[in-house]
Amino acid sequence: MDTNGLIYLITDRDNLNEAFKKVRRNKGAAGVDAKDIEATRQYLKENKEKIIRQIQTGQYTPQPVRRVEIPKGNGDTRKLGIPTVTDRVIQQAVVQILTPIIDPIFSDYSYGFRPNKSAHQAILQAQSYMDEGYKFVVDMDL
Repeated sequence: MDTNGLIYLITDRDNLNEAFKKVRRNKGAAGVDAKDIEATRQYLKENKEKIIRQIQTGQYTPQPVRRVEIPKGNGDTRKLGIPTVTDRVIQQAVVQILTPIIDPIFSDYSYGFRPNKSAHQAILQAQSYMDEGYKFVVDMDL
């Protein structure tokens, strides 16, 4: 499928509605625009045609990410970036279309942000490598 075809699948009304529902279920915080899920719902209702057109023509620009620090168990903090709800809806719409296409070609030993994969499974796999006599396990983010 060509890129234009994917864009139209991503911006399909049903796909975008499903993406919004998933983002709403996750109950995340507002981004730099300070719009919560309900304010974003209204904004998207009023601006959906414009946003869809911007996405389809490559004109859409995501908002900056709101940076927050969240506490870790050891007393340190971890930086977290919070996109706007609008950007999270668009990201989710992309994921819903691309995951079934690209996930089958990923390595079976890739665990991050994959359907039916977890950090616990990654740890078990690392343990099995150690049991086989390997001395190093590499964890990386791309």
